[in-house]
Amino acid sequence: MAQHSRIITIVGGSGFVGRYVVQQLAHAGYRVQVICRNPNAALALKTAGDPGQVVLTAGNIARPEALSGKLAGSYAVVNLVGVLFENGAQNFAALHAKSAEALAKLAKSAGAARFIHLSALGVDKAFGSEYARTKLVGEKAVTAAFTGATILRPSVIFGPEDHFFNQFAAMPALPLIGGGKTRFQPVYVGDVAKAVLACLEQPESAGQLYELGGAKTYSFKALMDFVQEVLRVKKPMVKLPFGLAMLVAFFAETAYKLIPLIRRPLLTRDQVRLLKYDNVVSADANTLTDLGVTPQPLETIVPRYLARFNPKKGW
Repeated sequence: MAQHSRIITIVGGSGFVGRYVVQQLAHAGYRVQVICRNPNAALALKTAGDPGQVVLTAGNIARPEALSGKLAGSYAVVNLVGVLFENGAQNFAALHAKSAEALAKLAKSAGAARFIHLSALGVDKAFGSEYARTKLVGEKAVTAAFTGATILRPSVIFGPEDHFFNQFAAMPALPLIGGGKTRFQPVYVGDVAKAVLACLEQPESAGQLYELGGAKTYSFKALMDFVQEVLRVKKPMVKLPFGLAMLVAFFAETAYKLIPLIRRPLLTRDQVRLLKYDNVVSADANTLTDLGVTPQPLETIVPRYLARFNPKKGW
C-alpha cells in the first residue's frame, strides 16, 4: 500500500466511529496518528495499515493542554470525541464544547490545514436537551476558532458495534417512547467514515456543514418492528408517554450511579428529551451524496450482526 505524505491526527479514534475512520484513511494511504486515553487498549488499530502507518499516541481531550505539540506536522485534525451520557468529568459541556474549542485552537496553532468535527444531527432543533445544546455550542466554537472547519452531523449511527440495534435486540421488551412516532434516518458507520475521507480529499468541503443520514427514514416504532423481523421473534412493545419515560430514565440513571456492574444507563432523561424531536436530514442540507457517498440501506447490513441474538440458530 502506497503511503500518503500527509498525516491525519484523529482524536477519539479508538471509539466506535473512530475505528472505521482509521481504517478508511489508512486504506487511502494516509499516515494516521490516533490520540486516545489508553493506547494499549487500541493496539488493534495498527492492523488497519502497513507497519508504522498507524501510530497511537496517549492523550486526553479533557486536558487539551497535554495535547500541545502532539499535533505538529498534521495536515488535518479530526475530532470524533463525544459521549451519549455524562459520567463525572466526562460531561457534555467539557467534551462537546470546551474541549472541542480548545482542540480546534491547538490545530490552528499547529498549522493544520483542515479540521473536521463530528457533531450530531438535530442539535439545532432539540431544545431542552443538554446533549444537543453543548453539541451546538461546540460547533459554533470550533468554526470560530478554526476558519474553514468542516462539521458533520450524523443521525443515529448503526454498525456491528453500535449501541442502538444491539441494545434493543438484547432487550426482552421494546419501549415505544412517546408512542414511537419520532422519525430517524440511521446512517451506516462505514458511510460516516467515507464522509470523513471525502472531506479530506475535497477542498470545497472546507467551511461546510453536512447532515449525514441513511437511505430511508423510519419511525422509532418501525425500527423496533424491523428488529423483531430480523430476529424472527415477537417481543412485547411497551408504550411510554414522555412523562413516564422521564421517570423510568430517572431510575435508570440512579441505578447506573449506584451499581458498579451497570456500564451505561439504559435510558437517560436527556435522551428522552431528544426523542421529542425528529432526527432526519433537512431538505436543503448538504448530505452524503454531495460528498460522493451512497448511503447503505440498513436492511442489508443490520441483519448480519443481529443474527447472534436470534434464538433460532442457523436459520
